[in-house]
Amino acid sequence: MPDKNSDNSDLGALEARVDELIRTVSQLKTENSALRNQQDNLVNERAVLIEKTEQARTRIESMISRLRAMETRS
Repeated sequence: MPDKNSDNSDLGALEARVDELIRTVSQLKTENSALRNQQDNLVNERAVLIEKTEQARTRIESMISRLRAMETRS
């Protein structure tokens, strides 16, 4: 027959482990949520930067075309 103190000790250890796992899961959920928000922000920032790069490229190509046209007229 198992010792009652041993059973209580095992149960206490199991309870402590379950509590630790609950805290870990909660912490990971919070971290995961923060990382998803950060990812969303970075995706949006990337889209803005791509758009700005395209606008800059278009303006530079336009300037080059105008410079070539001015050079040809001279």
